[in-house]
Amino acid sequence: MISFHECLQTIKEQWHHISYLEAIGVIFGIAEALFAKYNKVWLYPCGLINIIITIYLYLDIRLYAEILLQGYYLLLSIYGWFLWSRGKGNLLKISLCTGKDNIIAGGIIILSWVFLYVFLKNYTNSDVPIWDSLVSAFAWAGMWLLAKRKLNNWIFLNISNLVAIPLLIHKGLILYSLLTLILFIIAIFGYLDWKKIIYYQNLKHNTN
Repeated sequence: MISFHECLQTIKEQWHHISYLEAIGVIFGIAEALFAKYNKVWLYPCGLINIIITIYLYLDIRLYAEILLQGYYLLLSIYGWFLWSRGKGNLLKISLCTGKDNIIAGGIIILSWVFLYVFLKNYTNSDVPIWDSLVSAFAWAGMWLLAKRKLNNWIFLNISNLVAIPLLIHKGLILYSLLTLILFIIAIFGYLDWKKIIYYQNLKHNTN
């Protein structure tokens, strides 16, 4: 287990070796989360840039489930961009998860965790198959809910973030672990903002 002192020392060392590519990826990752928090469709183009950069960086550190996750992000980002941009009259509203949504999200988590763990354990040289697959499983469910503009996407994504932070520190991607911590904080406020939007949507509907 890496100590706090070792973590700080690693941060200090890596700070002087941050590549322009990693910095750009972090910037667009933060921009994506902020646009999502403020319910803006620009989260998707920012996300696509971040995805491409992240795939390139993760290839070097053998986070294969994370790479598969980024491919899933890519497809969901295109899908979400389409749903969010169909036109003002048909704009998808923020809403609570239905029972069906929760069942599907739970199914995505269980099936993807099992599938990714088996794949990583038997067909790759991953040294963290359980945690790598767990991060991806919750993020897969969260991204699906985000595309559907469901409030609970923030909860699933933040569970993924909580597991990802120590995993990225373990892998030496300190800057990306700091990015994930920032995303975790943004997601908390995103949840509160979206909850407020739902309240005003319902209030407006009830007064009409």
